Amino acid sequence: MPDPAPVFLLKLSGEALGGDTGQGVDAEALSYFHSQIAEAAASGARLALVIGGGNFLRGAQLAAAGTDRVRGDHMGMLATVMNGLALSDRLQAGGLKSRLMSAFSIDLGIQTWDRDAALQALSAGEVLVLAGGTGNPFFSTDTAAVLRAAELGAGLLVKATKVDGVYSADPVQNSSATRYDVLSYDECLARRLAVMDATAIALARDNELPLRVLDVHQPGNLAAVVRGEAIGTLVNGTGTA
Repeated sequence: MPDPAPVFLLKLSGEALGGDTGQGVDAEALSYFHSQIAEAAASGARLALVIGGGNFLRGAQLAAAGTDRVRGDHMGMLATVMNGLALSDRLQAGGLKSRLMSAFSIDLGIQTWDRDAALQALSAGEVLVLAGGTGNPFFSTDTAAVLRAAELGAGLLVKATKVDGVYSADPVQNSSATRYDVLSYDECLARRLAVMDATAIALARDNELPLRVLDVHQPGNLAAVVRGEAIGTLVNGTGTA
């Protein structure tokens, strides 16, 4: 039997689905991501996506405003499910086989996260859309992305952002910020770089899961990474390409 196609997991923020405003769900943004995901899937790679919910709300921000943190995080998980419904529906409408799963159990005909079923779906050529975070409060969707990537045996986790990699400081606010081509997990943690939260980075390090941070709003970048091109910033155990 031929070796199975590699698995790539894309971490997509909720704000990305909100278009220019980063709020709600924008039809043009959905169409754009359908085109980028379809192009990447055409290479034969197996694709899974973990979606955030920041275009609707963030549990941590609600907690800061006085909402119970656990309830706030549950609300955030529901926001990711709304995004998952929108994205999965758009992928299917565009001709891609897609399966939505949620770690946060919800009775809307949405399949609850199941690793065996997820692997079967990937083998059948379906694009997985994973919502509900880890299903637990106090964990970010970045951590959920690393967790799912490890469970699915992904060879690479792609962190989709609005910039072309990881910088020493915010390049919008600091024109002298340095862009990194390659970093180690420990460098990200020691320098407090805004790659992912510390829990996610530590989990990636412990599972030797490489990350690539890129500008997903540049057409063709996702497909280029699937083809093996060195787009954005690579984060791994050695800090070398």
